Amino acid sequence: MAELNYYSQWYHSAPELHKSIGMILLFLLLFRLIWRLLNARPTLSGLWWEKLAAVSVHRLHYLLMFTIMLSGYLIPTAEGVGIDLFGWLTIPATFLFDKQQADFIGQLHWGSAWAIIALSALHSAAALKHHFIDKDMTLRRMLGLSQKNRRRN
Repeated sequence: MAELNYYSQWYHSAPELHKSIGMILLFLLLFRLIWRLLNARPTLSGLWWEKLAAVSVHRLHYLLMFTIMLSGYLIPTAEGVGIDLFGWLTIPATFLFDKQQADFIGQLHWGSAWAIIALSALHSAAALKHHFIDKDMTLRRMLGLSQKNRRRN
């Protein structure tokens, strides 16, 4: 979006779409966190360091997702203007920031987005390692395909 020019058809619509989708994702993330806290975790398998890595990566995913979405909320509302959510309602601005603070929040949003992309790639590589090298049920369990979840005909 940073490279869109004034004459691009996406110049006005892409940022509005991005903000609306981001707010929906923030609400879904809050729902997911509540769901996660109210339901039991599956037991972890693997060596102690793999379990520690799995827990750490999951917590870092949550931290980065909240950082991305909260900073994404703060960027457009820095001047006191709310976020229009697909024309349904406006999410009000709650804080005002000066230019330096708004720039920092923008850099935090950008850096967190790249960090979660890298972390997701690492997470995917670990899941594939479990499936193809360790030949265990970790990936199948993550996808809901473990033997106990399969229907028998």
